[in-house]
Amino acid sequence: MNSDVAGVEKVVSLEVGQRILCGNRWVRVSQDLADAFQPGDSLIALQNSGELLRITSSDQQVAHLAVSDASHAFTLLSEVSDEQISLFYEKFAAFLEDDEIFRHVQVANDEDVEKALKKGRSITRLRIDAKMRSDMVEGLLMWSRLELARDLVMSTVEHDGWNVDVVRSPLGVVGFVFEGRPNVFADATGVLRTGNTVVFRIGSDALGTARAISQYMLTPALVAAGLPEKAVVLIDSPTHGAGWALFAHTGLSLAIARGSGKAVAQLGAVARQSGIAVSLHGTGGAWMIVGEDANLDRLESSVLHSLDRKVCNTLNVVAVIRDMASVHVPIILKAAEMAASNRGTRPRIHAIQGAENFMPTDVNIAVGRSEGEMSEQQVTVASVDSLSTEYEWEENPEFAIVLVEDINEAVELFNVYSPQFIVSMISDNETELERVWSLTNAPFFGDGFTRWVDGQFSLLRPELGLSNWENGRLFGRSGILSGDSAFTVRLRVHQTDEKLHR
Repeated sequence: MNSDVAGVEKVVSLEVGQRILCGNRWVRVSQDLADAFQPGDSLIALQNSGELLRITSSDQQVAHLAVSDASHAFTLLSEVSDEQISLFYEKFAAFLEDDEIFRHVQVANDEDVEKALKKGRSITRLRIDAKMRSDMVEGLLMWSRLELARDLVMSTVEHDGWNVDVVRSPLGVVGFVFEGRPNVFADATGVLRTGNTVVFRIGSDALGTARAISQYMLTPALVAAGLPEKAVVLIDSPTHGAGWALFAHTGLSLAIARGSGKAVAQLGAVARQSGIAVSLHGTGGAWMIVGEDANLDRLESSVLHSLDRKVCNTLNVVAVIRDMASVHVPIILKAAEMAASNRGTRPRIHAIQGAENFMPTDVNIAVGRSEGEMSEQQVTVASVDSLSTEYEWEENPEFAIVLVEDINEAVELFNVYSPQFIVSMISDNETELERVWSLTNAPFFGDGFTRWVDGQFSLLRPELGLSNWENGRLFGRSGILSGDSAFTVRLRVHQTDEKLHR
């Protein structure tokens, strides 16, 4: 083939140094990519990054079969009653609560955890403990109790001789790729509530657990409720290519990616190039801005309860007005120490822009990392550019403190360096609260702890995904996407005047 190959052309082979058009740039094929590429493989040239992604023929086949099965199930699901869908959630929850059935899942999860530990991977969200199990059960029961939402008439427009019903209807097949968190099963299956089907891929660390949940709980619950067995399909593959193949499939109506960093960005780019609507949440970390008139008790409590564990809505940066640092920073440090003490650890702090002057110095602490326990300085002096870092911690609460001249500077730093996700404003001054609400580019705003940004907690239904505004604001919905918000709108006309014409 010619050396100048557009990304849309069918690729049958690759040569080292061969040029591929990626958006407005040409990139060259590496030695590794040329060696790996086989006949039948596909190549996606990402226009935004210039990356070349190889999808094996086997990953393509797996994704195509999964979407085809889910598409057929979507048609069948239209003939299933809402009561049957509710029964599915009840059965799934009952299987999850059954200790004898759960034993199979526990064995698989223990094996996944052991493998992850050997690789030095985090197991914070991988291990199914009693709380995760109970949260999954509660999430499924939430779906069973939720108001029925299929083919709901949202409004009616009346005309002379005819009327139009605006009907909320199922969207189709939802593609869902998420990190190694077994509890997301309750989230993924939420799309059935509104008559959709789902194809999902879980992170390789939790694949064994996912197989066990599917085999012993999910599929039996679908069958017991009389739902199509392929209404929920697990892509049984550990490769990233399987996720790319799924998000490139035009049979999807919506693509959702949860996780972190580069992997989520790649998935989003693949979906967008395929013309598929996509919801992304690749970076997290909440910001807290402390106003001059902050209530000190509220400040202490908000920091404490925003550092209980590491998830995407955990406190990541605290901005303190410089003139109030001597008052507010000690309270923040006290709360962080309390949060860490509850975990049997000490907090890890990154001091930015002179904040180190209000910190303890030359103190070393034991820090639990995924690769093991380390001895580290409790306080690290960092540049302002590090405000864009999301601190991934295991047991030691870790966050940054930055000093600012005023609220305006805090807002500016948030809009520039944060993932534009969550901002909490601690202030008794309504003017300050309204100003931060108006000026910060974030879908989630509060005046206390940051951990409320969770679908199951705040909206009483498991979330499919959260979206920050790093990649732009969302159209027509909030930053929390849940199963019952995956819908489209159809128009149904009823003509009463048979002679009506235009």
